Amino acid sequence: MKLVWTDQAAVDLDAIADFIAVDDPIAAVQWVEQLVATAERVPQSPRMGRKVPEFGREDVRELIHANYRIVYRIGKENIEVLTVFEGHRLLHPLEP
Repeated sequence: MKLVWTDQAAVDLDAIADFIAVDDPIAAVQWVEQLVATAERVPQSPRMGRKVPEFGREDVRELIHANYRIVYRIGKENIEVLTVFEGHRLLHPLEP
């Protein structure tokens, strides 16, 4: 399966990088690389993440990386990363 980043997930990564870069631009790049590397493990075992509690669906899952949630949806041909956000924030409804 192929991993695909939605526009929203890409915007999320940019926002995370921008926030961290205020204090440490190098750390910002490294942090985003770590988030991407975590997500890139999903195609080998798509159900490795837990079901997202807010949805309770088998196809919408998440991985936790430090204090970030990487939410993805398992499709027939692709795995879509839907959003990436800090775990203390509420997950707003998506269109899964």
